[in-house]
Amino acid sequence: MKNIIQKISRALQVVLIAPIKLPGKALNIIKYIALGLGVIETVLDDKDKKGEEESPPMAEDSSQKEKEVQDEME
Repeated sequence: MKNIIQKISRALQVVLIAPIKLPGKALNIIKYIALGLGVIETVLDDKDKKGEEESPPMAEDSSQKEKEVQDEME
């Protein structure tokens, strides 16, 4: 699904950049669709990044706990 959204978004960007004459309403509709797809892409990317970011903080927490244990032993 993510790939399909990216391909549609790229196609709309090409249409918006291309030097072709479009009616005003059609151009506005394309802009809103491109904007909506950009938001959807960002949300999908955030979910992927959020899942990846959850693992490293846990590793940091365990290393902090190990440091605290070592400090207590001293």
